Amino acid sequence: MESDERFYRRRAAEELAAASRAVTDEARNRRVQLAHAFLERLNEVDAGAMLFDWRRGQDAPRAE
Repeated sequence: MESDERFYRRRAAEELAAASRAVTDEARNRRVQLAHAFLERLNEVDAGAMLFDWRRGQDAPRAE
């Protein structure tokens, strides 16, 4: 069975990919919102799970 972390990470990536293919702005925004929701859930599961800081466009520091 797939772990919660893997599921949320996979679904966020799928939604971001779908957003990049969206034809309308409304569809793109819906997909981005879904990706954001999955990333929030991922963050709740494991606060150190983020591998990329989207605001700075670089690898995020990992908690040790």
